[in-house]
Amino acid sequence: MIIKVKENNYAHLTVKERIYPSYPTKQLHYKKLLKGRILDFGCGLGKDIDFLQKNNYQITPYDPYYFTNYPQGKFDTIICNYVLNVLFPEEQSGVLMEISELLHPDGKAYFAVRRDIKKNGFRLHYKHQKQVYQCNVVLPYKSILKKEHCEIYEYQHYNKMLTNKDSACPFCNLETDRILLTEIATAYAIADKYPVSKGHTLIIPKRHVANYFDLTFKEQQACWLVLNRVKQLLAKKYQPDGFNVGININKAGGQTVPHAHIHVIPRYEGDVENAVGGIRNLVGVGDYLKSEH
Repeated sequence: MIIKVKENNYAHLTVKERIYPSYPTKQLHYKKLLKGRILDFGCGLGKDIDFLQKNNYQITPYDPYYFTNYPQGKFDTIICNYVLNVLFPEEQSGVLMEISELLHPDGKAYFAVRRDIKKNGFRLHYKHQKQVYQCNVVLPYKSILKKEHCEIYEYQHYNKMLTNKDSACPFCNLETDRILLTEIATAYAIADKYPVSKGHTLIIPKRHVANYFDLTFKEQQACWLVLNRVKQLLAKKYQPDGFNVGININKAGGQTVPHAHIHVIPRYEGDVENAVGGIRNLVGVGDYLKSEH
């Protein structure tokens, strides 16, 4: 039996043709949280852009349907209003990763989500007569405002929030000067401190679990979503000829840091004398993935 998965083709139709700027943007403005170079990610028809420009903010619009020029560089502040509520979970993860990559290491992002959605799933849009998706969204970030209809979360890169500063684990208490390659709600990616090859990256779940197999299925899934994104980023930056992906589990498996993580190792033609056999001939079975962080 073939199960047909419904596609989310009409998320852009949920945009509201507002006369006034959105409630979250006005609140961030009144609270003086909009600083430096600002990106409105998923800005829709751009009404908030008009408001912010009139208030002398340095604002860049981006929307995959209405303002399609992809933003360049890093931003001090990123706002993302009501975007996540109309996306599938895997699409939400994609947005979280993109925003983490566009955010300056010392910057902050603000995610506004609706709190008036009664039921998750597809509904018929009254105006466009198309099936549009909507869902409730809860993020593990600091909530700075919560109303019956709306909640705003504040996000910083994982190593800037210092939520685990008393932990001895180097992956829970990550140095603040480490640069995150990408991040979602439950996992992140950083460059390995002692790389086996150019671009060697670690995918790390945020919850402190030593054994990969003790992660929940959703946590494992999150790691592989990040891995797929990391592969794209590394392929674009380094143009490797191949990849090795591996996990050390327990001391006998070569694990030296007791926090689950996945190695992504770009491979290049000629980096070893004979690459036949994959990881068996990378650096020898005993030394494979000896570097841990």
